[in-house]
Amino acid sequence: MATDPFESEALSFLDALYRTALRMTRSEAEAEDLVQETYIRAFRFRAQFTPGTNLKAWLFRILTNTFINEYRRKAARPDTTELDDVDESILYRHMREVSPGSSSPDPEAEVSEVKEALEALPEKFRTTLLLDVEGFSYKEIAEMLEIPIGTVMSRLHRGRKILQRRLYDVARDRGIVAARAMPRPAD
Repeated sequence: MATDPFESEALSFLDALYRTALRMTRSEAEAEDLVQETYIRAFRFRAQFTPGTNLKAWLFRILTNTFINEYRRKAARPDTTELDDVDESILYRHMREVSPGSSSPDPEAEVSEVKEALEALPEKFRTTLLLDVEGFSYKEIAEMLEIPIGTVMSRLHRGRKILQRRLYDVARDRGIVAARAMPRPAD
């Protein structure tokens, strides 16, 4: 039996879609449901996909639209799950590259604080930042979120500033020398 090229390529993005869905929903079960719904919609509407174009961006647009349309309504209820099993190695490696001489005896606590700061961002900034971290261009993010490129740039700038201020406060409170030596980032 011949392998379906569309299916093979679409399934190659499963891990990336799940990672992003997990960060969007903050729940393993909801992330799994979101990815499942993304693939259901992708296969149902595969005739609308233009072969030769960016399948990854098309799938992420489906994921993002599904999240916005279905999961935003659930935001009013309190979160009951934690992100205990999230792969934190990317953040951990990045933190180690940025500050290899960190005075923290507990790098896991640092990662947790970064994760909490990211989760505390308003949804529109968090979603835009997550898509940027996944490597999408401003144009692709704009298309996925159906917003102008200028709005993408603004959300990325503002989201990064909010993160920077929150993480500065955490660093200052933990007594990290570099934070004590510099002023708090401006609003």
